[in-house]
Amino acid sequence: MLTRILTGAVLALAAFVTAPTAVSAAEPVFTAKACPADWPTSRVECGTLTVDEARDGSSSRRIDIAVAIVRASNPHKDASGQALPPVVVFHGGPGGASVSNVGRIVQRLEAQPDANLLMAVDQDWIFFDQRGGGLSSPSMDCPGAEITDAGPPSDEDAELLKACLKGFQDQGVNFAHYNVAAVAQDMRDLAKVLNLPKIDLYGGSYGPRVEAAVITHAPEIVRVAVMDSPWPPEGNWAVGTPEQVSAAVKILLAKCQAQPACAARHPDLQARFEANARLWLAGPQTGKDGRTFTVDDLSAFLMDTLYSRTGVPSLPADLEKIIAGDLSPVAGVAENRTYYFEGQQLAYICKEELPFESAERVAAGAKGDPVAEVLVPSLNRLFDVCKAVDSGPADPIENQPVTTDIPTLFVAAEIDPGCPPPLTEAAAKGYSNSQVVIVTNATHGVIGASVCTQKMARDFLRDPSKPVDRSCLPAPGTPLEFTESE
Repeated sequence: MLTRILTGAVLALAAFVTAPTAVSAAEPVFTAKACPADWPTSRVECGTLTVDEARDGSSSRRIDIAVAIVRASNPHKDASGQALPPVVVFHGGPGGASVSNVGRIVQRLEAQPDANLLMAVDQDWIFFDQRGGGLSSPSMDCPGAEITDAGPPSDEDAELLKACLKGFQDQGVNFAHYNVAAVAQDMRDLAKVLNLPKIDLYGGSYGPRVEAAVITHAPEIVRVAVMDSPWPPEGNWAVGTPEQVSAAVKILLAKCQAQPACAARHPDLQARFEANARLWLAGPQTGKDGRTFTVDDLSAFLMDTLYSRTGVPSLPADLEKIIAGDLSPVAGVAENRTYYFEGQQLAYICKEELPFESAERVAAGAKGDPVAEVLVPSLNRLFDVCKAVDSGPADPIENQPVTTDIPTLFVAAEIDPGCPPPLTEAAAKGYSNSQVVIVTNATHGVIGASVCTQKMARDFLRDPSKPVDRSCLPAPGTPLEFTESE
């Protein structure tokens, strides 16, 4: 699932670049292009990777992958005197983006160099927008249609998404070729055109799902991988997610109850919120200000808030507001639910996630837990939307655990509704040369949240043979600092 890590601005449908006539695999081409004028171009280089849309040679259509390279400020050499390979960044989603944010990222790095211990310090960092989104072409955005990590928040959104996907198909997009397996081949081509014998992989949320595909389909180009809040191939997109969200709520509220002051402010909050959830399941709720929201709005609130570094500490106070009829926390999330390139997201999950799941299993898993049941309606709309997408048959390998000896660092958050620690710990069993770090009190998107985890990732990239230093991490059982409403 996706955090909004490196999510770019929403774009309109871009036109295709059409190749010459022959239906055969054509050579990849990298074309250097000027970066935006306001970017610090002394360290940034921009370009486009042009590749076949169809990796099997069944079409002559060519597509563009947007790329930005940030040069290292202080290149590091390993013990043998060799420079480290570049780090390729895999954004979350699917449906996120990264290239449009590079200029702002580098400006921040240059303005506050002491705050960054990782990004483009020892190694060049390469950002790219996965095929089908961001500044790549085609860019499959669906303006006006909303989707969150909990699915389409209304039947109207589901219908808008279906119409949007049909529109892209009418434009010639073949959804069978927009998936992580195809992105892995794009990365092999990128390494080829940039003359890179090896690359390092770095990603967050759904980014590690794409990293896993590169490790599976193009392992020869990978030196090491870093996975932040990882989503593995064997994970279920919809099945089990309601239970994961409910479990994250329980973990968080248990931390509150373990602190006398928090417990006194929020007595029996778990039971009271479960009772409130049943009201939402029975029908829309109207707040004190007269605004009405549905169970799907509450679903999106729970998912987004539990993903948020600032939302997690305030959740007990927010739940108290909701129980008391102040629905402003729900309204705040409902104001912005268009942060994805929805067509790209659906192309990927309809090809490589939902074919291995069912709506019946989603409902069965959540049954009896009112907080989990809140997530079921919006998640199950995804199955209906995916019926409108012809993505071709799913390859079973895209639902299987990865087995590899490529050195890999897994860093997961204790509180994560989409990518919880058990998912990470199970996935890591197939990585014989891996290290797993679970960060107490953290939520989704761990590495960039502290100097400690940045240094950990940097040390691993420098020398993956050494155990990472965990001494700077909060100890298990460290109290979480909660935020109360004024």
